[in-house]
Amino acid sequence: MAAEVDDVKQKSRDQREAFPGEPRCVLCGRYGEYICDETDDDICSLECKQTLLQRVATKGVSVDPLPPVRLPVTDECFYIRDSDDRSGPPSLTVDQTELLRRRLDIHVKGDAVPAPVLSFSSCNLPQKLLQNIETAGFEMPTPIQMQAIPAALVSKHLLVLADTGLGKSASFLVPIVSRCASFRLEHFSDQKKPLAVVLAPTRELCIQVEEQAKILGKGLPFKTALVVGGDAMPRQLYRIQQGVELVVGTPGRLVDLLSKHDIELDSVSMFVLDEVDCMLQRGFKDQVMQIFRALPQPQILMYSATISQEVEKVARSMAKDIISISIGRPNRPSKAVKQLAIWVESKQKKQKLFDILTSRQHFKPPTVVYVGSKVGADLLSDSITVTTGVKALSIHGDKPMKERREIMRSFLVGEISVIVSTAVLGRGVDLSGVRQVIVFDMPNSIKEYIHQIGRASRMGEEGTAIVFVNMENKTLFPDLVEALKYSGASIPRELTNSSCTAGSASEKFHRKRKYGC
Repeated sequence: MAAEVDDVKQKSRDQREAFPGEPRCVLCGRYGEYICDETDDDICSLECKQTLLQRVATKGVSVDPLPPVRLPVTDECFYIRDSDDRSGPPSLTVDQTELLRRRLDIHVKGDAVPAPVLSFSSCNLPQKLLQNIETAGFEMPTPIQMQAIPAALVSKHLLVLADTGLGKSASFLVPIVSRCASFRLEHFSDQKKPLAVVLAPTRELCIQVEEQAKILGKGLPFKTALVVGGDAMPRQLYRIQQGVELVVGTPGRLVDLLSKHDIELDSVSMFVLDEVDCMLQRGFKDQVMQIFRALPQPQILMYSATISQEVEKVARSMAKDIISISIGRPNRPSKAVKQLAIWVESKQKKQKLFDILTSRQHFKPPTVVYVGSKVGADLLSDSITVTTGVKALSIHGDKPMKERREIMRSFLVGEISVIVSTAVLGRGVDLSGVRQVIVFDMPNSIKEYIHQIGRASRMGEEGTAIVFVNMENKTLFPDLVEALKYSGASIPRELTNSSCTAGSASEKFHRKRKYGC
């Protein structure tokens, strides 16, 4: 714990209560703002650190932690649960492997792709990690975990495409924890440089990934550092200097540390790009490539729910012999999300939203409303509260990290029913309990739309996405019609009859082949 930082809490009473999902002090249960360097336990203050160390010195062991957060996981593979034997099943034959992949809709491309596993115990993981996986609530691997974990464990470069909420984070964190912990046990050193880096586009997603990594790495020689904007850099830097195995961060903050020579990444052997289609586009690409060039040819794991051909080309240029793994059909909306497209002129969108939020039949809180601008998010959330009486708050990138955490806490514990968000909550973030999304402003690409409506489903649970559409979105009409057809959703008459709906890309392709033009 950084004693050099002036604002370290001295007493337990000086610390606030922990919000849902935040680390909790192992002694008093308040916000675990710090990590005890000697025991790797979450603590809230110097007072609790001293008490903790006294107990360790007296008993020779650490105190029992508070009950860990259980991550909700749905068993999607019930039909293969035919044994309680945890010693690990025999290797699958080629025919069994192909049958399993077809049943689970797993598609692979590449050389020497390992067979999927039916249980975590089949992966030769450290026993403590297996216990942590069970404690975290993972009884059996999801399809993406079945295929990606064994491939990552044998050092394959991966490009993984799967719907939101299918356990992608665990599919790269389990191999990271296993590899890093095993390395530390075999190669003891006082100087512990990071062995793995995970990059994600938003602070919220980074916080979520790091929190899950801490749960999986509990009790192992595995420490993490969170490197994001909005939090004090001295604290983050001190944590890294004390020795960590995994760095989770946003590209901008990590580039800042690299530029100032405050971090060395020459020992990194695993490099993860979460939401890779976003990370290799926009303003992130240059920063990501700057970080990548500072690494010593690591194993690369890239994940997303959507990806373009251009981004895939860049991804394949970063690693040779990369394996592609996809669950279902890539770049398609989740069939667990029921889409409802409503044709609404721009001037009527607010009233239509108010009608939905005041309807017992159609309003299914907690609800996320996506808008296209930060100012729009603030104005719309205020209007919702004033006009409908429904409590709503906005969240976007201009708000301080502390305020964003408080808003998310209020939303997740049910103090507010509606959160109006920009794209900051559109990717990767686990919004447990959310089963309704309203796309008030259509995003600029169908990929972003797929990510946004994916927030309404987790682990295959059914959800609803309502989307407002009008002529301002005409450039997306062909792709939107295809997305609606794929999910069996009704298509508004105005959308069907529009001259801008010239057919999907696949339909154009077939016409071109048929008529030879």
